[in-house]
Amino acid sequence: MKTVLTIAGSDSSGGAGIQADLKTMLANGVYGMSAITALTAQNTTGVSAIMEVAPEFLEKQLDAVFTDIRPDAVKIGMVSSAQLIKVIAERLSFYQAEHIVADPVMVATSGARLIGEDAVEMLKERLLPLAALATPNIPEAEVLSGCEIRSEEDMETAARIISQTYGCSVLLKGGHRINDANDYLYRMGHGIWLYGKRINNPNTHGTGCTLSSAIASNLAKGMELEAAVAQAKRYLSAALEAQLDLGRGSGPMDHGFAVKGEY
Repeated sequence: MKTVLTIAGSDSSGGAGIQADLKTMLANGVYGMSAITALTAQNTTGVSAIMEVAPEFLEKQLDAVFTDIRPDAVKIGMVSSAQLIKVIAERLSFYQAEHIVADPVMVATSGARLIGEDAVEMLKERLLPLAALATPNIPEAEVLSGCEIRSEEDMETAARIISQTYGCSVLLKGGHRINDANDYLYRMGHGIWLYGKRINNPNTHGTGCTLSSAIASNLAKGMELEAAVAQAKRYLSAALEAQLDLGRGSGPMDHGFAVKGEY
């Protein structure tokens, strides 16, 4: 069985973060491992507390994984401090990690910034150049590219700038702000649109985590990047179509166990 490491925060409600990552990896036929960057106290209504791990402890987690069960791919989610990003970049470089998928979680759906300017700069300087693929949403792509994104043409421009600046492929997620469910993949000087249909499901908490984890799983299994992204997008769409509803209000979308099988 191929192996994938997720480096991300813990979501106590199970809908996002490492919990969503590990469930997605299992559903996609790979062995998932984790290095936790922060603990959160949260449920379907919001986050009440965050406790970041010490950089030294994150380093120990990464060393423990790489010296025993080497990952075939790595997914990086939310990392809130420059110190933690520095540790991740150093250890991934030291172990020459492959197939790194970076989900640069910087801006919440509400528009609120989740990490400080120093962390953003460290992300740009140290982490993105190591990635095979970055998967920003529109607000995150605006931060990384310095461009205002208001159209699909703007998405194409921003993806190209990010790729050329940081040397990684880019999957820029359109979402409802620009289109229904069309994403733009730019790699090696060439871009393609990956089209999807809008699925009327309010339970979308954790969709970004799920998509990036599915991509990493597919890369670990030997898929080429374009096929890995397309397969992951189909998996996420099928999970949303399953219409899982948890908790009260707008519960988290727990894609990892909502749908299993080939998508």
